[in-house]
Amino acid sequence: MSDWPQHIHLHEEGPREGFQIEPLPIATADKVRFIEALADTGLADVQAVSFVNPKRVPGMADAEAVAQAITRRPGVRYTATWLNLRGLERALQTPLDVHGSLQISASESFSQRNTGKDTAQTLQEQRLVLDFCRARGMPIKSAIVMTAFGCNLEGAIAPARVVERVEQLQALLAEYDMPLPYLRLADTVGWAHPNGVAAVVGAVRERWPDLTLGLHLHDTRGTAMANALMGLSLGVNHFDSSCAGLGGCPFAGHQGAAGNICTEDLVFMCEEMGIATGVDLDALIACAHMAEDIVGHPLPGKVMRGGSLSRFR
Repeated sequence: MSDWPQHIHLHEEGPREGFQIEPLPIATADKVRFIEALADTGLADVQAVSFVNPKRVPGMADAEAVAQAITRRPGVRYTATWLNLRGLERALQTPLDVHGSLQISASESFSQRNTGKDTAQTLQEQRLVLDFCRARGMPIKSAIVMTAFGCNLEGAIAPARVVERVEQLQALLAEYDMPLPYLRLADTVGWAHPNGVAAVVGAVRERWPDLTLGLHLHDTRGTAMANALMGLSLGVNHFDSSCAGLGGCPFAGHQGAAGNICTEDLVFMCEEMGIATGVDLDALIACAHMAEDIVGHPLPGKVMRGGSLSRFR
């Protein structure tokens, strides 16, 4: 196990990734109590909301109200996502932990579906974000390449396309004399398989060997855990995840675009393998049941059904 990470960092996205796709409105108070419960499990990074157009994503219409209502736990980062400069400006008006980030899609078609912008327009939007961040002394701490493993609208994505998108982001950052410390590779619509993860991670690492990589894995076709295991074997130690397997992308072009890899399932696997997560698994299982009660329908997590092994030891 010496080549595997000794510890992983989990970025919990259930409150945002999950509640954005639910067809019925989720009460603001329920969102807040779920976020606070997640923060009590040992998770150090909880993504609470997204600042997006409420006409396109009605489930995030109360983003400001949620952000203001959270009782913060020391040592926990409460983050948000956005797709444009307007969203970033909204985020900065809340108590959430906000840092500069960039985003781009490997798929041109998904980019247009997700944000209404093609790649050229997306890069121009990122330039505006960089101007905004530089003027305020905000460093860029991360970037994400969406649809890095495939797209329901466009088909297979070659690793060379992902490298090209990262090169475009790196070129922009070089103009501003800003480094990119952390890059997330997103299987936005569930095309990834272990060999594909190895190919894309390998291609990016070959070009930027010192760049810290993270994986954002969806379980649309049941491969998320296998893909995470491949990532772990390659030394990847940053993962986005979603309690109970909540969520999905509303612009994926597929009704069955399942949520992120399930947090408690990933925690269970890692802890059993001797890879530390810093998370109380039983407390996280309780959060998964809370999430299911809030949305009012079954969620796909496995460990929330089977339980941890602590009672047997």
